[in-house]
Amino acid sequence: MKLNLLSCDAQRPDKRAIASCITELASNMNQSLANELTEILLEGDAVDIDVDDKNSGSALRALRKLSIDYEIIE
Repeated sequence: MKLNLLSCDAQRPDKRAIASCITELASNMNQSLANELTEILLEGDAVDIDVDDKNSGSALRALRKLSIDYEIIE
């Protein structure tokens, strides 16, 4: 499944938690790339990630918990 992370609505977003979440959920993602994508997301630009179908339910819950708006592309 492909997700488009649109924005983070948290008043004080936890960069470390968001980067860790992206690392755990996305296929073929390392911590360094996740940190860069987190910065891009928090600056207001959308970010695309690929998530394994077996993790899709937990991925969506984790993103909602971090106040990240997303859309499902595939």
